[in-house]
Amino acid sequence: QLQLVESGGGLVQPGGSLTLSCAASTFALAYYATGWLRQAPGKEREEISCISTAGSTYADSVKGRFTISKDMAKNTVYLQMNSLKPEDTGIYYCAAFRSDNSCEASTIRSWGQGTQVTVSS
Repeated sequence: QLQLVESGGGLVQPGGSLTLSCAASTFALAYYATGWLRQAPGKEREEISCISTAGSTYADSVKGRFTISKDMAKNTVYLQMNSLKPEDTGIYYCAAFRSDNSCEASTIRSWGQGTQVTVSS
């Protein structure tokens, strides 16, 4: 069983920052590409970012504002979110993929329960 737990969500004003954490248990993140997806109100779920042996990827909507990273000593993946906009509001999910070098949404191996991010003044 692959288990992921997201944390760090909350309410933030436009232009503010948040850092999300994804802690893995029962398995080592080093063996998997890992990323973040979000479900915005009234929108389809979209892949926001992913980190793998092939590098890091970002959706156009967050490029330049979000940064994904891994701390293997803590077995944790982070998503640093800067210059947040109201349209960034949604539930953010951490996911581990089946391989270590690709981040296709259809190949998700496991994901967490999500953490709510609300950007509002």
